[in-house]
Amino acid sequence: MNVVVFDLETTGLSPERDGIVEIGAVRIVDGQVQEHLKYETLVRPTTPDGQTLMIPWRAEQVHGISNAMVRAAPTIAEVLPEFIEYVNGWPVVAHNIGFDGGFMRANAQRHGLTWAPASEHCTVQLSRRAFPKERAHNLTVLAERLGLNFAPGGRHRSFGDVQVTAQAYLRLMELIKLRA
Repeated sequence: MNVVVFDLETTGLSPERDGIVEIGAVRIVDGQVQEHLKYETLVRPTTPDGQTLMIPWRAEQVHGISNAMVRAAPTIAEVLPEFIEYVNGWPVVAHNIGFDGGFMRANAQRHGLTWAPASEHCTVQLSRRAFPKERAHNLTVLAERLGLNFAPGGRHRSFGDVQVTAQAYLRLMELIKLRA
């Protein structure tokens, strides 16, 4: 089982209008989380034409990333080729892959790149399979359900969410396999 688990923090919910402010990722190699192989960067958000995009107050309240924190960060145009190289065509995992994958596809297309992981796996969907009688499948609830903890200050920060998502992915795959 070799995958890249990744998470994005953004200025909003629209891949067309909003920007990425942080990318975090970790590799799972042979079923083991390899935190020393992590990818983590703040990103200065930009509009499709490259102008600086301000982080709305509401988004900052969710992830805690301020305009001051990203002022000197690289833009997505600078970061994306490096991150795509990090993924290297491996399968990817995210909690709500439609959201994160949508931002990756839109930004890759905007910058003449291709987002083409071998496959995309969603821990929300895996949670629904593993816990079909449960209604909530957000990352906080899933972590509680699986006995996982976020690092202090890690919730709603890319790498903190990735650490929990990676462990959740491994546990969910095991639960699903046991029930099959």
